[in-house]
Amino acid sequence: MKHIQLSKSAQALRRQSLFPRGIRAFIFSKFFRIETLSIKKLTLLGFTLVALPLVLALLYSAVQVDLLSKQGANAIFDVARLIKSNREINESLRKMERFASQYVVLKDETLKEQFLSRQQHLQTVLAQQSRDNQDLVLTSEVNALSLALENIHRSFLTEKRNISSDELALEQLQQEFKHLAAITHKINQRSNKLIDLQATYIKSSAEEVSNVILKGLVIIPVTLLIAGFFIFLITKPMKLLTRKIQRLEQGDFEQKIILKGSPEIREIAEALEVMRTRLHALELQKSSFIRHISHELKTPLAAIREGTELLYDNSVGELNDGQQEICHIIKNSVQRLQRLIEDLLDFNIVLDSTSLQDSEKVSLEQLLGKVLQERKLDIKRKQLKVEQALGGIYLHTNAKQLQVILDNLLSNAIKYSPVNASITFDGELQASQLTLTITDQGPGIASDIEQKIFDAFYQGPAPENSQIKGSGLGLTIVQELLMRLNGSIELFSNTLAPSGTRVSVTLPRAYIFNEN
Repeated sequence: MKHIQLSKSAQALRRQSLFPRGIRAFIFSKFFRIETLSIKKLTLLGFTLVALPLVLALLYSAVQVDLLSKQGANAIFDVARLIKSNREINESLRKMERFASQYVVLKDETLKEQFLSRQQHLQTVLAQQSRDNQDLVLTSEVNALSLALENIHRSFLTEKRNISSDELALEQLQQEFKHLAAITHKINQRSNKLIDLQATYIKSSAEEVSNVILKGLVIIPVTLLIAGFFIFLITKPMKLLTRKIQRLEQGDFEQKIILKGSPEIREIAEALEVMRTRLHALELQKSSFIRHISHELKTPLAAIREGTELLYDNSVGELNDGQQEICHIIKNSVQRLQRLIEDLLDFNIVLDSTSLQDSEKVSLEQLLGKVLQERKLDIKRKQLKVEQALGGIYLHTNAKQLQVILDNLLSNAIKYSPVNASITFDGELQASQLTLTITDQGPGIASDIEQKIFDAFYQGPAPENSQIKGSGLGLTIVQELLMRLNGSIELFSNTLAPSGTRVSVTLPRAYIFNEN
């Protein structure tokens, strides 16, 4: 028997453990089934589930308020009827007493008729009150008053037979009406108690109406939770789609786009996946083409440059003035072609998304020093003064891409700066956001070309005494790389004296690092 009891207990425990698991499985299955509905059906379902409790609460509140208002109205009518009846009883008894007393003294038949008329009216009021009233104590007092009135009526009628006798003397009549007044006082007391009860009931009814309304308001947080739940279901895949699109915008074509959810979301995800695959293939083709063409151009270009230098230096014999001029043109063209090839290689960095995730700790001061070292000859040729105030600023970013940004901005500043001018680099850090400002003393940028300078291959007016023409890709490369690094660039120019251009670059994830 003990073994059987233990097995039954074990089975009961097993049923208890399986029951919540079944509920959880049911809830999860329903949740995922809801999540895979179309946006149209999901919106309609959410609106229905939000509106249904509100409608039910409104109907329930309306029914309860209507019921309570009717009960309150009936209570008010009962109180008004009771007050009116008591007032008529008191007024009729007072007039009857006056008519009876006057009749005893004056023996005027008109007074008797008025007495009898008022008595009949009072009997009607008492009968009506007895029918309408549900209180047994008040009904008993009303019946007692009715019997007492009949006794006075009989006594009053007996005067007709012996009107001069003292059977109905004034003192006896007053005693009878005192008895009626005592009964009336009891009726008034009981009526006042019933009125107090009705007033309490009306007050409780009003409080109940308030409670019903408050109970109806409780449904509002529930509907807000339901609405929030469906908003989450609808917006969650939208946010995921936005993140995927932002990655595509930044050139990250490596991660596949796979999303679960409504049919509309899955269709968009599939379309984005097809687009990602094609863009990734095109990017690889472009990168491969630029690498190969740059390599193929560099090899013969090196031979052309060396040969031109030999001719230009008169290493293979003296050249006349015309030959010297031709060699000079060839030399400048070779230098320009080399610059174009270097810009194409930089532009290939923009197209290459394989290094987007290669973030590292970068010292801005050291990286700028490296860039300045590479441009040392250009700076020395124009006798420029470069000042920097970067104060140990570090960034967590892609060093290679940031170096290309700094090199292009410095190259532009050198290119447009006059001889013996200065170039300033200032860094300001605020809430992990770096604002790097590069200021030169060049001629500035005309307002009519400010919107075009970031366009690919656009070349503005060349500076004075410039021997090498640019490719028009520098600022385009800077803008594209900053977009990938979640940064921005803004130019402020002044074409009036003192002239100059100020470039403001914003980069995230910056901080001050004290090596000591």
